[in-house]
Amino acid sequence: MTEPQAIVTAFNRGINDRDLTSLRALMHETHRFIDSAGGEVIGRDACLDAWAGFFAAFPDYRNVFEFTRANDGGVAVRGRSECSDPRLAGPALWSATIQDDRILEWRVYDDSPTNRAALGLGEHG
Repeated sequence: MTEPQAIVTAFNRGINDRDLTSLRALMHETHRFIDSAGGEVIGRDACLDAWAGFFAAFPDYRNVFEFTRANDGGVAVRGRSECSDPRLAGPALWSATIQDDRILEWRVYDDSPTNRAALGLGEHG
């Protein structure tokens, strides 16, 4: 069994490298992505198609993790996204649910005190 934080870090590396092969290997077949507005993409293949389109549209996008915390069944992350498109740049929070050493759900949140508290990241975490 792989440490959940290592799985999340590897998944983020796949995002930053725009490496669909790595992302596929780390996604559970029923993977679900939820963006900060609550939009969902369900299923590994649908998520890979969505990532391919996202990478084509925003080739300089990347996530920088500043703090990770393992929790019951997953990992919560605080950090920032970097992109030349200002709509995608700035502080962010993520959560990942892990099942069978793969990411079942990857979710993005706006960085707010309420979301930090809900993710167990606290005011400074």
